[in-house]
Amino acid sequence: MYEDKLCDPFAAIALLRDGDTIVVPTGVGEPPSLLGALSEARRQFQGIRVAQILAMRKFGYFDQETAHHVRHAALFFGGASRASGQGGWCDFIPNYFSEIPTLIERGLMPSDVVFALASPMNEQGFFALSLGADYTMAAVAKARVVVLECNPNVPFAHGQCHVHISQVSAVVESNEQVLEVGLPTIGPVQEAIGKYVADMIDDGSTLQIGYGGIPDAVVMQLSEKRDLGIHTEMLGDGILTLVESGAVTNRKKTLLPGKMVATFALGSSKLYRFMHHNPMIEMHPSNFTNDPYIAGQNDKLMSINASLQVDLLGQCGSESIGHLPYSGTGGQVDFVRAANRSRGGKSFIVLPATAKDGTISRIVPTLAPGTHATTSKNDVNYVVTEFGVAQLRGKSAKERAQALIAIAHPDFRAELRAAANKMCVF
Repeated sequence: MYEDKLCDPFAAIALLRDGDTIVVPTGVGEPPSLLGALSEARRQFQGIRVAQILAMRKFGYFDQETAHHVRHAALFFGGASRASGQGGWCDFIPNYFSEIPTLIERGLMPSDVVFALASPMNEQGFFALSLGADYTMAAVAKARVVVLECNPNVPFAHGQCHVHISQVSAVVESNEQVLEVGLPTIGPVQEAIGKYVADMIDDGSTLQIGYGGIPDAVVMQLSEKRDLGIHTEMLGDGILTLVESGAVTNRKKTLLPGKMVATFALGSSKLYRFMHHNPMIEMHPSNFTNDPYIAGQNDKLMSINASLQVDLLGQCGSESIGHLPYSGTGGQVDFVRAANRSRGGKSFIVLPATAKDGTISRIVPTLAPGTHATTSKNDVNYVVTEFGVAQLRGKSAKERAQALIAIAHPDFRAELRAAANKMCVF
């Protein structure tokens, strides 16, 4: 079956029909040979959409002039897709990461074709979508065409991430190195925020670590903890360092003890090698990893996610700058709610107190006009800046404003108090 389905990338894209939606995994799970061929041949098609969270490479189809041929549909914006989203020539699909598989299963989001990077096939005929099980597994079950780009540098992982050759329409082989994403640079502000959060994480906690410099700054200060567990969406090099230090053992987890659970991987070749046939790691779709009810079954679940702006009620604008899209909801709301459900859980929204070299406060009276509201005032628990920690749940509007102003940059506290008085919050 494998030999019968083996073809080159251009033969694979000949399976497309005008108007198809192609579902592509998160991040480095995108198949470069297939998407490169699609880019070269894009003018042959009409109305093709490529739906993906966090595109990593700016392929040729990220082109305003040919967007009517092949158009990106962003479930979350990153560096490759942000300009097209802000320019209005790429589609944006609002979502909770946990619910994308359900959108696909119910036919609310089309999934005509799957293009995915996969491990080599094993002796039983299975490939592993180890770099992005996410929503792609749901799309495989619905799609008319499934094309896998098989690469020996992709790890074969455990969990619910396997596709059998009988489910596959075509196989393309490649051998280039999987894209690597290094840890972000950590400065004194990120380090200070990281210390506040790390001090509130007990031994035996289970961690969800979001994407970005501040969540990674927290990770870097947890190496002395003991018996930490991992139930997260993204598996990255920061988590690998905690395994190597002995801080992560997964022994105290109340859901899948002994197992590290994630839905996509984004890191170095060392991380990808670590994942290969590692019985400690399970990669599952996002409707398992991110479902608040499931994730919240982990006692002492610690959720750490970044935001761009927080208002005096605690509402978070984590995904846009005014009306301009910047990222997306991702798993932030999923895991804030999961941590709130968890016995002994804590959710942390982390952000520097200022932006633009200290000229703009990120703690604001109200979210900027047009801001995409991400996490609601009813869900937010801890907000952390380099100036301290504000705990909001159970607090009145006045108490919330006081706590948030106390962790704003001192240069902005007076005007925030004046604004709070004007809004009759104080």
